[in-house]
Amino acid sequence: MSSNPRVVYIENLRQAKEEIRKIGSDVQSIGMMAPKGVFRAIKIQGISSKAANIIKQEMLSKGGEAAVPWSAIDLAPGDSEVLIMGTLKQFEGLIYKLRMQPFGLKEVASEIQEVLENLEDEKHKVIRAGKYKLPVGERTYVMGILNITPDSFSDGGRYNERDRAVKRALEMAEEGADIIDIGGESTRPGAEPVSFDEELNRVIPVLEAVAKEVDLPISIDTYKARVAEEAIKAGAHIINDIWGLKFDPEMAEVAAKYDVPVIIMHNKKDREYKDLISEIILSLRESMKIGEKAGVQKENIIIDPGIGFGKTTEHNLEVLRRLKEFKCLGRPILLGTSRKSVIGNTLNLPVGERLEGTAATVALGIACGADIVRVHDVKEMVRVARMTDALVRI
Repeated sequence: MSSNPRVVYIENLRQAKEEIRKIGSDVQSIGMMAPKGVFRAIKIQGISSKAANIIKQEMLSKGGEAAVPWSAIDLAPGDSEVLIMGTLKQFEGLIYKLRMQPFGLKEVASEIQEVLENLEDEKHKVIRAGKYKLPVGERTYVMGILNITPDSFSDGGRYNERDRAVKRALEMAEEGADIIDIGGESTRPGAEPVSFDEELNRVIPVLEAVAKEVDLPISIDTYKARVAEEAIKAGAHIINDIWGLKFDPEMAEVAAKYDVPVIIMHNKKDREYKDLISEIILSLRESMKIGEKAGVQKENIIIDPGIGFGKTTEHNLEVLRRLKEFKCLGRPILLGTSRKSVIGNTLNLPVGERLEGTAATVALGIACGADIVRVHDVKEMVRVARMTDALVRI
């Protein structure tokens, strides 16, 4: 008779507790066993060789593992890094011991603790956009794109008149959009910059009209603080900044002043990386610090890994495959892949034929932790989101 062995994939404490409960274990013991059933691998960078060696020895003593470079073993000067591997129970013991160690390890312990907490259930988070409340984790929110531009890569010129733009916003609302994202400047590679006055002339009349006609939160897609401020006054509820508060030094102050959510996207002028995911996460952390220093509440920050910005096709595919790793930042994740070149280059298709490719990236993104998807084809992607939610959200 077969014992019917099988693999059970456990991603967090909630799942671990549920699997143990199904076995019929004593209720009092579930809390003790569950942390032993969740495995994590956490990479630490920018620490000394001495600190790296202490982490390794402490984790080994708990039955876990920590990989360090040969230079750390040789106590070479300069920064080092560590890949720490173990169960939550082992990390608990490691954190306790690191808090008593020198070489900056007390701070490292707190940072590890924060990352571990961020990877657990996120359903307590809420995006507050004016009168609108969007609980995070219950379902995926679909952001409909409304470009008020003559030269956007996908729909340039289609909605740059107010009446047509309002009609499209109403259509997206009927198709199930949760947020309308209005932009007045194309961000495609090679697009000409738009002046402050021109951008305002494009977006404000449309934004005011949409705010009156559509009962949905509106985001303003801009990297200019003055445009963002005028848009908020005209009815926008969210700032969507493709430069992650790093282009205009006043943008963070505007977000703080009006207490609105701000989407901070990773962007880069070149495409050179030594460690793609680590560098993107570090850059997003820097953007978060800029916001928090200016008074932006942590709860008002949404992160976007920036698909199609400062990345090659292979970079974009890697970000999509590893999107779960961005959950370490503890903020809602927005994913924007709609009709982008990563799809066109992969499938060798023009912009108008990228619906299925977009659907694939949206489904994978949601399965890997995306909370908001920014799309052109709202009706179709709402269906993709609902089906994927049914599969992956418990």
